[in-house]
Amino acid sequence: MNNRANELELIAALLREESTLALATTDGQGEACVAPLFYIADEQLSLYWLSSEASLHSQNLNRSPKATAAVYRHADHWKDIRGVQMGGLVTTIKEQERRSMLLKVYCERFQLGAIFALVVSQSTLYMLRPSYFRYIDNSRAFAQKFEITIQGNSD
Repeated sequence: MNNRANELELIAALLREESTLALATTDGQGEACVAPLFYIADEQLSLYWLSSEASLHSQNLNRSPKATAAVYRHADHWKDIRGVQMGGLVTTIKEQERRSMLLKVYCERFQLGAIFALVVSQSTLYMLRPSYFRYIDNSRAFAQKFEITIQGNSD
């Protein structure tokens, strides 16, 4: 496996291990807004989450589909900090077959039983397709990082 493939696997492994992202959007006044959200990731490292169209971050994404996000492990010591930052364009998944498949995975991962069925059906399914990743791993060295730009995912 080449170096880029190894780096992408490190990112994929972290995304599989964790469950919550911090999504950053920009409001109408240009102020940054951050929201914690459950997510799932696919083989191409796109992230998916459910949200109400009435939420602030959804309204911000409707105005501007660019977003950044961070996924990281809980850490009590600086040497334990490990995470990935990413940014790109956010779209909604409307195609019914794809939406159903992704919702099945999402609901199984977060154990959302029948009690959440109505909320899930009324929620919008969003996808962040990253155009870049910045991976940080302080266990290797302070501020140890690498960056990857994904061709064709540019915003």
